[in-house]
Amino acid sequence: MSDEIKNIQKEFFHYKSIGDLTFRQLNEKQILWKPNSNSSSIGLIIKHLHGNMKSRWTDFLNSDGEKKWRNRDQEFIEPKKNKKELLQLWESGWSCLFDALDELSQKDLEKEVFIRNMGQTVRAAIDRQLCHYAYHVGQIVFIGKMITNENWKSLSIPLRESEAYNKERFSKPKRTSHFTED
Repeated sequence: MSDEIKNIQKEFFHYKSIGDLTFRQLNEKQILWKPNSNSSSIGLIIKHLHGNMKSRWTDFLNSDGEKKWRNRDQEFIEPKKNKKELLQLWESGWSCLFDALDELSQKDLEKEVFIRNMGQTVRAAIDRQLCHYAYHVGQIVFIGKMITNENWKSLSIPLRESEAYNKERFSKPKRTSHFTED
């Protein structure tokens, strides 16, 4: 596997792990909470991500990313599932994505794939999905922070700890690695 594909996997894994860390801070009821009737719960976002991932990454190089069997509208109906079932959907979607990435070679990145009959390189399709998933994981984190309020445990550099964090980072020699590897 090429370094570029390994880096792509690490980027996706980073966003998955941010979601995972958010879910650990939430109980059964909180995962289905939404601020108003026009908003999405975390559970609904999970349903949508699952549907998107299964559609986009199943038979990735050979068939359109918008599968005929996908029911996108159904993804936006509040789930009648519990936290455990929703997290199974979350894992299933990410598994599909990582399995597809495991099959890619460097040469595949310049191939053309289609989403709703619109062609783009594999590299562009990956970038599209990475941005899409980061957007939704950001929503998940934001909702989680709203729900947990003062009990929220930071997923990045905690407030007022940037100086100490940077001091620790700069105390190490320069190196080449992905930011999640430290």
